[in-house]
Amino acid sequence: MTNKIPNLLTTACLLAFCSAASAYTISGTVSDDQGKALKGASVSLLKEGKTATTDDQGKFTIHEDEKDSSDAIHPSFRNSVGYISISNGILSYSQSSSQPVQVKIYNLLGNQILKKTLQGSGTYDLSKGLSVRGTYFAQVSVGSAKQNFKFMTNGETNRSLGVQSANALLKGAQTGEAIQFVAEGFDTLSVPLGTLDTTLDVKLKKTVPPEPTFKFGYAIGNKPTPSKGCGSASQLKKTKSVENGDQFQIKVGSDTRNYFITLPKNYDNNKPHKVLFALHCYGSNGEDFVHHQADYDHPTPYYGQQVLDKNGDYIFVSLDAIGGLWNKGQADHDFFAQTLTTLNENYCIDTSRVFITGFSYGAMFSYSLMQDMQNRVRAGATYAVADYNIWLPEGNSMKNLPIAWMNVHGVNDGRCDYNRAKTSALPRILKRNGKADADGNLTDASSEKPEEVKGNTGHVCYDFKNVDERFPVKWCSWPGDHQWTAHDTGNMGVGWNWESTWVPEEVHKFFEQF
Repeated sequence: MTNKIPNLLTTACLLAFCSAASAYTISGTVSDDQGKALKGASVSLLKEGKTATTDDQGKFTIHEDEKDSSDAIHPSFRNSVGYISISNGILSYSQSSSQPVQVKIYNLLGNQILKKTLQGSGTYDLSKGLSVRGTYFAQVSVGSAKQNFKFMTNGETNRSLGVQSANALLKGAQTGEAIQFVAEGFDTLSVPLGTLDTTLDVKLKKTVPPEPTFKFGYAIGNKPTPSKGCGSASQLKKTKSVENGDQFQIKVGSDTRNYFITLPKNYDNNKPHKVLFALHCYGSNGEDFVHHQADYDHPTPYYGQQVLDKNGDYIFVSLDAIGGLWNKGQADHDFFAQTLTTLNENYCIDTSRVFITGFSYGAMFSYSLMQDMQNRVRAGATYAVADYNIWLPEGNSMKNLPIAWMNVHGVNDGRCDYNRAKTSALPRILKRNGKADADGNLTDASSEKPEEVKGNTGHVCYDFKNVDERFPVKWCSWPGDHQWTAHDTGNMGVGWNWESTWVPEEVHKFFEQF
């Protein structure tokens, strides 16, 4: 046998060769999460200490050629116990001892996909059982001697396309080897490697800076904060269905209180929804703001906000006052708080985006809640607020916290006096909403005065400049009376048209900035 085989390698020569000759090529592309090629990304093979930089097309290559060796390299070898050769993907083996020939086949990712133990002498097709066309690696060992081969198969059983680079040993990856990708403005990515001969196409995610933290409140545009009810079905039992919603009841103290919920048609219990509470005016009720024949008080449901919710982002809620008046003090505040807790537990809501809105007596109640529920309410929008009939809990620790607020008010309002609202209700909010100082404490912005409408037409919405951007204050004045559907044709009379009101759009924009 030995006289027929040229260029035989002894075990010692083979081992020396294996330590001296090796080659690999790692290549690929780097792009962002939109598929755009990233130029100048740093690519590092950590254990080998080799690096590359991506080109204009995001491509990179890390390559190591076979090192020079004085020994002739041949795709066959013999050690003290046997002989191995490979031709066109067919392994031939024979041996003079009882030691087996071990064959392991790996894919390009370095994952072992086949292990075969051969005894005696014979042949073995390395492509056998490999149904997927591609490039593979075979590691063949007899005793302590090992040889690695790279070969291709066309995916058809018993047909190989031959050995590639049979003259070179495939350099194995060190334990814990990984390739690392670094690009400015993107998260660093490390990919573990089982082989040093592979192609990688990776996408890097843009680095999202951590949200800033504050002594109180959220950053503008903060991530949603999911409620307990996310991912679960509601356990609430409605008392009746009404047009555009459902009625529910809740026990508050000794009273049974009614409230209404309108879910978006595309409600998803895995998507945190914003919440808007609509608080009705004197002489009205909660159901009026769920559905009502259109008039100057009810042009569309929920103060005109539902029709503007084009994507189904909001859950709308309307509460019923006892006797049509929000004059129960703590009991009314408890009613709001318990209803909000019930929503948290039964629906998927964004607890950082709960809003309230109301007109006249509903504005008074909204203004009261705003100064008591700053830890649960993000912003309020009131129409014709009045700085009287306002109840607040004694010793309420939340009174000195800021709240984002928008108020729409007719300068000729004789019922909820405009000037009193401007000189009392407005500065009380501004006093807590001024820009933060070096210690993060909000300052007093009450010295700033709003611009106001002049004449008998139009309107002016003034955004206060000295308030913290997280707690904006908007003051909208118009030449009208006690009415929330403000319009630019002045007070009721010639040219009056409540259907042209600009209020819902302005309020929607105010809420959406958060």
